[in-house]
Amino acid sequence: MVEFLEALGDESRLKILALLIDRDASVEELAAALNLKTPTISHHLNRLRRADLVDMRAEGTTHMYHFRAETLHGLSRRLEPQKLKEWAPSADNAWEQKVLYDFLSGDKLKEIPASRKKRQVILKWLLGKFSPGTRYSEAEVNQTIGRHHPDFATLRRELIASRLMDRHDGVYWRIDGSD
Repeated sequence: MVEFLEALGDESRLKILALLIDRDASVEELAAALNLKTPTISHHLNRLRRADLVDMRAEGTTHMYHFRAETLHGLSRRLEPQKLKEWAPSADNAWEQKVLYDFLSGDKLKEIPASRKKRQVILKWLLGKFSPGTRYSEAEVNQTIGRHHPDFATLRRELIASRLMDRHDGVYWRIDGSD
């Protein structure tokens, strides 16, 4: 699809396609109509052929080019929002990966982020150190968090305040629908 869109991303190629809508044409005819040199037209036609937007047939020693409208119609189906969405990387995931890269050194948290949004990313990462459906004593929570940062008390409170974990009578668990 990228090659296809790149082929359409040139004004001369769009003009060539416009000329080929109504009739087939040779390189020389297209060059005369667009006031361009034949090698330039040949270059553009090769790009359009690779994108399957034109095809060529020989008529004696002349090559005639034809617009392939069905390819353009196929593009509209591939550019439907749901199809186009498949191409998008997760911007949130990329940002979260950057936050993790910035605040972690291996498996150690360098510092607790001041920004609430960045802290939330770190807390979700830390939450991954606890198994869903498992109950933990406060000492186990402190020990697990302490492997990653010495201020386990602050991070434990943050996990509770962010509603990522819950506690009752000194027992802690993840809040993720499994409890």
